[in-house]
Amino acid sequence: MDNEVHGKCQCGAVRFRISGEFESFFLCHCGRCRKDSGTAHSANLFSSTAEITWMSGAENIRVFRVPGTQHVKSFCADCGSALPFSQAHDGSLVVPAGSLDSPLEIRPTAHICVSSRANWDNDLASIERHDGLPGRSE
Repeated sequence: MDNEVHGKCQCGAVRFRISGEFESFFLCHCGRCRKDSGTAHSANLFSSTAEITWMSGAENIRVFRVPGTQHVKSFCADCGSALPFSQAHDGSLVVPAGSLDSPLEIRPTAHICVSSRANWDNDLASIERHDGLPGRSE
């Protein structure tokens, strides 16, 4: 990624721009990331060189750090959407992929912490698919 990407929270209060390259894109299955996302895994991009510019809503950003760990969750105080943050231990930028509005040219690098994945997170590609909500016109 050589150009800029843009993103925002669900309610639109927090908006940001990221300039630079992402080195990795991990799908993390650890229990903390499952709690953060409410689903099977988190999907985060990582960069040691990219720079973030908060376009609006910086005052709405809240950060939760799990005591005694390096685990961080940054989110909008109004809608709860996941937001980017800098890791304290190395300053790298972590960007929740779902917070971006721009298309990504990078694909996930790897599934990580798979030994911690949920017991129902197996062979999900084989289950029924819908383009919308089930039972509604799709």
